[in-house]
Amino acid sequence: MSAGGPPVSTSQVNPYNYTIINGQIFTPGLAIVDAPQPNTPLGGDFLQVALDVSYNGAIGQPPYLKGASSMIYNITIFLASYATGKNFTISNGTASAGNASLEDILATEPGSTVKHVNWTWPDCLIGNGPTSGSRTGNQSARGSYNISMHQAFRLNGSDYYTIFDLPIQVTNEIRDNGSRPSCDLLNNPLLANQQVNATGPRLALPYVVPKFTKGAATILSPSLLMLGCSWFAFGLASLLS
Repeated sequence: MSAGGPPVSTSQVNPYNYTIINGQIFTPGLAIVDAPQPNTPLGGDFLQVALDVSYNGAIGQPPYLKGASSMIYNITIFLASYATGKNFTISNGTASAGNASLEDILATEPGSTVKHVNWTWPDCLIGNGPTSGSRTGNQSARGSYNISMHQAFRLNGSDYYTIFDLPIQVTNEIRDNGSRPSCDLLNNPLLANQQVNATGPRLALPYVVPKFTKGAATILSPSLLMLGCSWFAFGLASLLS
């Protein structure tokens, strides 16, 4: 994790529990996923992810004011699958050669509260349908994946680190354009769930309810929902209306 403040709690969220309001997926953090939707079949030239990093305007955006009580330190993203055994780096804060892995997400699109990730699919995902051959001749790694989002953030003066898994299906056509990055260069060891959960205590996660009044925005004290519980937006729809 890059510099900017150590997390004080770490938790793994059940990837099949969501709060979705008006198409937005609320994570156990300050980032909101605008796209894609859970279990979407994906393909094309790029994996595209849209993240609102202002919690719909409830917090500022980088660079943050000195002493800000609520802010995102960093967001790192991986594409992981227990079915294929792959764990690809999408963004860990530093761009690699040819943008095979991407730069710091928060540093992109200055002035925009929504950050757009456009990650080139690597070579072992070339094909059409659930499985297919790749350009390099390696066994296909197409199939079911999680977009794994790791957030380090500060909420009302307290630091947190959370992991949120958004399932997708890599089943639509990905063409061989002759320049796709190597899967081997992007792949990382895949930890078991037990190893991920062992990185920190099984503490409650923050759930943020923003309150908007006459253009101003404040963050209420978070309700705490225990690990494995369904995420509900208590009164959120009326607050945002």
